[in-house]
Amino acid sequence: MKNIINSMKDSVSIQYREKMSFNVNVNGHKMIIDSVPEFGGNNEGPRPKSLMLVALAGCTGMDVVSILNKMKIKFDEFRVDVDGHITNEHPKHFDHMHIVYYVRGKNIPVDKVNMAISLSQEKYCGVSYNFRQAMKLTHELIIEE
Repeated sequence: MKNIINSMKDSVSIQYREKMSFNVNVNGHKMIIDSVPEFGGNNEGPRPKSLMLVALAGCTGMDVVSILNKMKIKFDEFRVDVDGHITNEHPKHFDHMHIVYYVRGKNIPVDKVNMAISLSQEKYCGVSYNFRQAMKLTHELIIEE
């Protein structure tokens, strides 16, 4: 870990609990990860691969909201859903993730929301950048009044 760029660093720590569960410390925030009973867990927390989807949704969602706020675009609701396709062969991994951005509100400018999404995907979201190196990422926008 000493070769990581000196200017920024992020780290997590996990500690074994029992069966397939671990206590997790992420930037001082605590949670549990676990597996489902069929794989020896108690289903007491999310699975690690699911947290990859959370990372992507959170990273791009924060970007898009920040950009929309800077553009002074008002919305009533904003949501990001991410579906990941997992391969059947070991190591089972995501080979495709699809992001759906939902924006609800009156007179939402589609072109500006698409610009915010593009800026997130192509310039700002480091999770998207990393994942794009390993798999196909696609997205769509759904606007509702």
